[in-house]
Amino acid sequence: MDFNVRKLAADAGIFFSRAVQFTEERLGQAEKTELDAHFENLLSRADCTKNWTEKIYRQTEVVLQPNPGARIEEFLYEKLDRKVPPRPTNGEILGQFMLEAAKEFGPGTPYGSTLIKVGDCQRRLGGAEREFLQTSSISFLTPLRNFLEGDWRTISKERRLLENRRLDLDACKARLKKAKTAEAKAAAVPDFQETRPRNYVLSASASALWNEELDKAEHEMRVAQTEFDRQAEVTRLLLEGISSTHVNHLRCLCEFVEVQAMYYSQCHNYMQELQRELGRRSPHSLEVNSHPAGSPTDPSTFLPLNSPSLLETDALQIEEVQPPASGTRKAKVLYDYDAGDSSELSLRADEVSRSINDFSLNIQLKIPHSF
Repeated sequence: MDFNVRKLAADAGIFFSRAVQFTEERLGQAEKTELDAHFENLLSRADCTKNWTEKIYRQTEVVLQPNPGARIEEFLYEKLDRKVPPRPTNGEILGQFMLEAAKEFGPGTPYGSTLIKVGDCQRRLGGAEREFLQTSSISFLTPLRNFLEGDWRTISKERRLLENRRLDLDACKARLKKAKTAEAKAAAVPDFQETRPRNYVLSASASALWNEELDKAEHEMRVAQTEFDRQAEVTRLLLEGISSTHVNHLRCLCEFVEVQAMYYSQCHNYMQELQRELGRRSPHSLEVNSHPAGSPTDPSTFLPLNSPSLLETDALQIEEVQPPASGTRKAKVLYDYDAGDSSELSLRADEVSRSINDFSLNIQLKIPHSF
């Protein structure tokens, strides 16, 4: 217990001495040991490497897993040293939904068979995405995380220790300077005025005390200088290792690019294969009935999907539209229109006009190019 109290008191004294030295340096009342330019460049390079590595790591996580909730879950599992449960990708979920829908609609129908093909492609895309995420995490994210949580923590610890050694060294230099000043002052102005034996004894005793104090300060400074030099060399070696860190990160970055290129190429191949499978189907097999249920099933009432769109036609003449097999045609008014003369007809919005066979009108529908 006595030993612990003494150690605690010694540590408190060292901490107080460092605090005083740091405060005086901030106030400009004490000298500070400056590091050489090469060492400062190494420190700046290390800080830059740490900052950008952390930003790249965080943003890569966002790219690979945009869901913040999933990232937090993975972080908690990692801190608890537990395996992250398998989670299906969005593509796999979409593919599963399409396959289940195809069973409900009937795999023999055109829509159901197409859902099966597209759903299977989506599942393969989701599997490729899962493999890409796993490979990218191992080859790229893991080395970056190891640097931030391993190498950089070691460098930061040694830098803090170096700063403490520097404060101790500067405090020893300040004490040595004060001891030399006091000794010079005592030698220049003796502390006695009379030549009596007692004063000679006092003068010799004071001189011996100052010499002892000076020797002690010099010894402490030499010890502090040795510890500072040793710690500076250790820190320098760690900082110079940043170059090898850059080489390692470069290799991991190239691997990440290769994995990413392989993933996108694989997805492109899947989509091309799906397009070829869908292209084998006849365009007429994807025709859609444009009339409601119960209407006549005349072949002219079906419109193929690959037919020209109205937006691609500048003007559509009403005379070009073939009349139905039976019955008369009626028109629903979309906007109000006031007749300009006796040859025109005034209409109101949402009005169903009389049979257009009862009128001899020249109607022309135009579609603006801006559509």
